[in-house]
Amino acid sequence: MVLNGPSAALELNMKSLTLACAGLALVMAAFPVAGQQNACGDLRNAYGPFDYWAENDKIGVVEAFHFTSEVETLRSGKSSTLGGDLDYTLRASPNHPRALVSMMKLAERDKVKRPQGAQFAVDCYFERAIRFRPKDGMVRLIFASYLSKTGNGGEALKQLEIAAQSGLDTGNFHYNLGLAYFDAKEYEKALRAAHRAYSLGFNLPGLKNKLVKAGKWQDAPPTPPPPARDAADAAADSASTAGPDKSVVADPVPGQAKQ
Repeated sequence: MVLNGPSAALELNMKSLTLACAGLALVMAAFPVAGQQNACGDLRNAYGPFDYWAENDKIGVVEAFHFTSEVETLRSGKSSTLGGDLDYTLRASPNHPRALVSMMKLAERDKVKRPQGAQFAVDCYFERAIRFRPKDGMVRLIFASYLSKTGNGGEALKQLEIAAQSGLDTGNFHYNLGLAYFDAKEYEKALRAAHRAYSLGFNLPGLKNKLVKAGKWQDAPPTPPPPARDAADAAADSASTAGPDKSVVADPVPGQAKQ
């Protein structure tokens, strides 16, 4: 999976990725150990931290030296080890969604909680991302995928609900939300997310195919037609658009002479 830019498709299928993606109370609910924020380090950084979605123009230089395609796909490090380059990226932009996905995949591949070169365990990078931007729905979505893969299904569903209420309304987001709900066996919610994603023009068929195979797909109900308008309303609208200096004169009734 290659994810390019803020509007790129983030297809986070928990199985294919081998992982499955407000306030302080919500953060601490996900991290119940006292002092967890300190254990995961200060967010202050020599460069950044920058919001991936709002300050993406400042992240390009970081990606050029620490998050190249080789790093993202876990083929090789660029300026350090893979873990070191991903750590640098996530300290500069804690809510960088593609770097979070790559860090998860690296830990999964190497069967460790803290990849070589990383300053923190994987769950700390999520704590830092949520602490940095508690309302980032994509971070919550990726975190839900991680929690599901690591056996924390109940907490994963909580994170999905937070993600669903984040206000993100793009086809990309709803598609990935649907994938996460599907893998959590929340099929009705997966179907609703799929309908929304496809209505917004997101055309990847994977989510629909999964629902069809599981016997859970239903076509979206037809959009109801606009309410009928009576003749008086139509005439009033016509008059209002004619302009103050123009008269609206109806054609004479057939058989009648103009006055």
